[in-house]
This record gives sequence, structure tokens and C-alpha cells, in this order.
Amino acid sequence: MRRMASHLIGVDRGSVMLFSDYQDGGAMWTGEGPRELRRVVEFAEPFRSVPVVQVSISMWDMDRRTNQRADISAEMVNPEGFVIVFRTWSDTRVARIRADWLAIGELSAEEDWNVE
Repeated sequence: MRRMASHLIGVDRGSVMLFSDYQDGGAMWTGEGPRELRRVVEFAEPFRSVPVVQVSISMWDMDRRTNQRADISAEMVNPEGFVIVFRTWSDTRVARIRADWLAIGELSAEEDWNVE
């Protein structure tokens, strides 16, 4: 369980179209080349400390003739943002993926001192 010391809690969220590979014959659709994609997300404003981030697939378009394999996660989370990582493998063909994300964490107050 994460306990937050601040009385100011921020929630930021967004939606990102990660790719649309069927239109241009990209690697996720053809199965040739890198099967991992990383997308940097920046928060609307920095959190006071590292927030909790949840990432989910909100739209997927996959070839029905192959197994549907997908892994999505948040990496390199920091107060300013994070990286969405999408992976697939084997013969899975992915046409399009959209990811939604939610970040919850402490915010700085105007009264906070910044002593450096």
C-alpha cells in the first residue's frame, strides 16, 4: 500500500494512439522487425514524487487468423512522465493499438519550501 504524505493529490490521465501499422505495412502488422514500441508520455504538470501509473489497452485491432498476444506496461516512471511499452511476439499481427493511462500521486503545495 502506498501512503501519500501530501494533502494535495493529483490525477492525470490520457489516451495515446501507439501505432497504426496496417496502413503502412509496419512491423507489428507484418511480423517482420521490432515487435516492441515505446512512447514517452509527459504529465500536464510534475508530481511531487513518483506517482502510481496504470496503463491499459483501450482499443486493439488484431488479425483473427493468429493468436492475440500483447503486453503493455509503464516503465521509467518519474514525477514528470513515463514510457508506455507495448510488446507482441511470435506470429501475432497487430494492426492498431490505443492505450489509456492514469497517474495518481502527490502534488506540491504553494507553501512547500524548495531548499537546494
